Amino acid sequence: MTGARGGAALDRLREPVVLAPMAGGPSSPALAAAVSEAGGLGMLGGGYLAPDALRAQLAAVRELTGAPVGVNLFVPGPRPGGGGDPVAAYRRELRPEAQRAGVALGEPRADDDGWAEKLDLLARAGVPVVSFTFGCPGPAVLEELAAAGSEPWVTVTSPEEAVRASEAGARALVLQGAEAGGHRGTFDDADERDIGLLALIRLVVAAVDRPLVAAGGIGDGAAIAGVLAAGAHAAQLGTAFLRAHEAGTHPAHQAALGAGRTAITRAFTGRRARGLVNRFMREHPVAPSAYPEIHHVTAPLRAAARATGDAGGFNLWAGQAHALARAAPAGEIVRALGAEARTALAGAAERWRSP
Repeated sequence: MTGARGGAALDRLREPVVLAPMAGGPSSPALAAAVSEAGGLGMLGGGYLAPDALRAQLAAVRELTGAPVGVNLFVPGPRPGGGGDPVAAYRRELRPEAQRAGVALGEPRADDDGWAEKLDLLARAGVPVVSFTFGCPGPAVLEELAAAGSEPWVTVTSPEEAVRASEAGARALVLQGAEAGGHRGTFDDADERDIGLLALIRLVVAAVDRPLVAAGGIGDGAAIAGVLAAGAHAAQLGTAFLRAHEAGTHPAHQAALGAGRTAITRAFTGRRARGLVNRFMREHPVAPSAYPEIHHVTAPLRAAARATGDAGGFNLWAGQAHALARAAPAGEIVRALGAEARTALAGAAERWRSP
């Protein structure tokens, strides 16, 4: 493998597939274990989980597999500034939603998602891969994890972020293209420059020397072949596993896949994220950049919608290739993706072989 320092976890993959860490339910221990058992790298979404809940998920996945499984954490950041109180204004806007659902809106509050406790837990657990989203931890954090036997990966959305993460000591970079579902991994939520995945790969290859994992709009093996040819060492897929048998995806979310368009919104959490356009997104097109405050405000609304199966009232995170998601056991999906990628690479080589 090319790339300076790191990437051992990628070298060990039998299939070039990394499960995207889908916090909030879809990335169950069963799903992560199944992906790793099939030769990919399963990932647990540590975001939103209390440290004890993350500890329980780690224990559950270890009961299911001895293969490597990684964990993703959200990097805490400062509350965005701005004139007035946009969070309070947005909360007032949502009052009719709360009345309709018969719940009270949550209180806006800032927190760090149990950052220190989770870092300590993962360092002591020796998790093979710890990836980060929403920013890059300082060099001391990344070095501490590396010393504990973990490979620190950082999600980036631009060449500038890639350089910062590389200089901080990231062993590999997860390149998140604009096509990706779920939260944008940008270090600064105010940065709305969304770069498509293929362009992002080539720009980062020119800027840094690190193993790369490509993410965003990858729904089948041919797309994996494309990003491998462009310079990635593996592909990270999330939406492609939302309908997997082991996924914790809500049934209403699964049923919505394959129809409609996606768009980027702050409506649910106060941070830019791509999901299927639904009623809530259409009726609340402008939300402040204020994560996790808005996340806490809307949590009761989302829970009520999930409880009644109302797909119009909670976030349906999905990437642009959501129509390609298949309903099957996760291991079967991983093996099919690997076979499709090999076929696509061989076909391309055959079409363009020298005369």
